[in-house]
Amino acid sequence: MEALISKYRDLLQQTDISFVRGLSNKINWDARAVCIEGARGTGKSTLMLQHIKSTLPLHLTLYLSLDDLYFKQHSLLSVAERFYQEGGRYLFLDEVHKYADWQTEVKNLYDFKPQLHIVVSGSSILALQQSNADLSRRLLRYHLPELSLREFIALKTGVALPEYQLHDLLENHQAIVDDIKKSVTSPLKFFREYLTYGAYPFFKEGESEYLMRIQQLINVIIDYDLPEARPMEVSTLAKLKKLLYIISTAVPFTPNITRLAEQISTSRNRLLDMLELLEKAQLIRNLRSSSFGISLMNKPEKVFLHNNSLIMALAEGQANSGNLRETFFFTQLNGAGYRVSYPKTGDFLVEQKYTFEIGGKNKTFKQIADEPEAYLAIDDLEYGTSRKIPLWLFGFLY
Repeated sequence: MEALISKYRDLLQQTDISFVRGLSNKINWDARAVCIEGARGTGKSTLMLQHIKSTLPLHLTLYLSLDDLYFKQHSLLSVAERFYQEGGRYLFLDEVHKYADWQTEVKNLYDFKPQLHIVVSGSSILALQQSNADLSRRLLRYHLPELSLREFIALKTGVALPEYQLHDLLENHQAIVDDIKKSVTSPLKFFREYLTYGAYPFFKEGESEYLMRIQQLINVIIDYDLPEARPMEVSTLAKLKKLLYIISTAVPFTPNITRLAEQISTSRNRLLDMLELLEKAQLIRNLRSSSFGISLMNKPEKVFLHNNSLIMALAEGQANSGNLRETFFFTQLNGAGYRVSYPKTGDFLVEQKYTFEIGGKNKTFKQIADEPEAYLAIDDLEYGTSRKIPLWLFGFLY
């Protein structure tokens, strides 16, 4: 156990707390059991270590990565019980999906160690989503999205800017732009950078290798995470990768399910299953009509990659500008927790109330003129007017 403590202390010393994700302030860290979910690469491990370093007494805290070889010969329960007997009260468990019976042991710790606070996370969101009912009732779940444009600017420059509620942004966007430009004189410059390499915090480790790391991340999710969560044939993995490439190079992608199934040599029902699986793995976002409930048999109206970095990594210079714009908007609204669906007219319906059309400078209200709460989100625009709002500004919602 001393070796585990030594590794944890080394990690903690290396943890930078100059930039902390906004989610950290929203988590109820006092809860008995917390689960932090999110796609690979979003910074869940860092978030836990930052909270320990900035908030908790070191002697009461232990961070364990359950993929450590130590757990090939020792149980989590034995380590946790010794930690608790020695006065430990805050246990952080990372990569929990790599430990065979983590759910049962975490449940037992929760039930029989009433003073113990447990935080769990892991790089495979599919594995975390499959926690059993008994454990799920005990866990407070939080989702860590990819970086917003606001967070990207903060991480890149050290400039901390406020986040805004959607209704404030719609009503006061001109004043908000004025406030932002006092600290960031060229928001469009950062917006362009964000579209290429802004979704994941590891851009700080080297922008030139960023897109290559994204491709590696995609391969790990498809080749390892998905088969661990659900048995599948090798041929299916290749089809999933081909499906992602088709989506990445498309104009905002409205799927013809039958034709798409033919393109990747599969059946219609199997394709719908694949789209649902990629959505759960947080590689794509399926935009569905507000008229229908979410069902495997209801095809999505549009399909997007989960963020702009995935598009840039897969499209290899063939990214469509309309796809980039709509993906950015969808990502930022979803990341802020707003419900987004497919409208009768326009591109997006938000919270069953606001209709949005996304486009370039020449976009007009023609398609959404009859909608009572209609707005344009416009690219290449620094300042907006009335209901014509700069697209980049929607990156300040979280």
